[in-house]
Amino acid sequence: MQRVLVTGGAGFLGSHLCEQLLADGNEVICLDNVSSGQSENIEPFADDDNFTFLEQDVRLPDPLPSVDQIYHLASRASPKDFTEFPVDIALSNTQGTRRLLDHARACDARMVYASTSEVYGDPEEHPQPETYNGDVNIRGKRGCYDESKRFGETLTVAYRREYDLDVRTARIFNTYGPRMRPDDGRVIPTFVTQALNGDNLTVYGDGSQTRSFCYVDDLIRGLKSLMRTDSLNYSVYNIGKENERTILELAKEVINAVDTNSVITHEPLPEDDPSQRKPDISRAKTDLNWEPRVSLQTGLENTIDYYSV
Repeated sequence: MQRVLVTGGAGFLGSHLCEQLLADGNEVICLDNVSSGQSENIEPFADDDNFTFLEQDVRLPDPLPSVDQIYHLASRASPKDFTEFPVDIALSNTQGTRRLLDHARACDARMVYASTSEVYGDPEEHPQPETYNGDVNIRGKRGCYDESKRFGETLTVAYRREYDLDVRTARIFNTYGPRMRPDDGRVIPTFVTQALNGDNLTVYGDGSQTRSFCYVDDLIRGLKSLMRTDSLNYSVYNIGKENERTILELAKEVINAVDTNSVITHEPLPEDDPSQRKPDISRAKTDLNWEPRVSLQTGLENTIDYYSV
């Protein structure tokens, strides 16, 4: 049994990770200030004897328990939050990350830092390999998230070099599934809730921009593989699915899956919205023996069922 700290553990990804780590027989400590996470996400396993919830802010110097492993997922990630909470986001990914790196050193714990495909910005290289350094507007509305995640990665590399800390980075691509907030602002919960309500689906621009969508169960398997693999050739891995499609295609797939009379409407493209996004997951396939299994059709069905209740 491992003693595992999951920051952001009441959030979408964090709650699924906590649940799976408990199922694997670990002792799990969930840290979350419930600013964007939701307490109902952890209710299904809150009474598990191996589960502890700490309502704390990762940026603040409150005491942390000694652990064997740390998954650092704490950060607002909704595009809606980039405008309203830019300082909160920037400090969670910098100040919060430094605090956890120091704690990992003190515990001699292995740490996985959850970075993002947003570090690639609007990429000039496609698909995006881990060797690509990205094209990010550091002063744009998305910069508080994009650039703080990039600096978080810089911190992990610095701690690895100076202190020989065992820290790995996951660059997470678009992920979806149950427990995403319906008002999250990301495309799949937005499309699904619009379709279920009979509202028109909002596509920004002409819808030709592309994304790749990984179901949450696959993503969690990838994070666990990254943590558990002892000998790695690299310190950073893309975790996502290679099923690239346009946003317009996705909107049509959601309409068909929900069987709604909703139609597609168009609005102006937001600032710095990436034109294309697809991971190169060759490293993860080779080193982590991981690749996604769940089809978009199955994942959408599961997500629609969740929002239909």
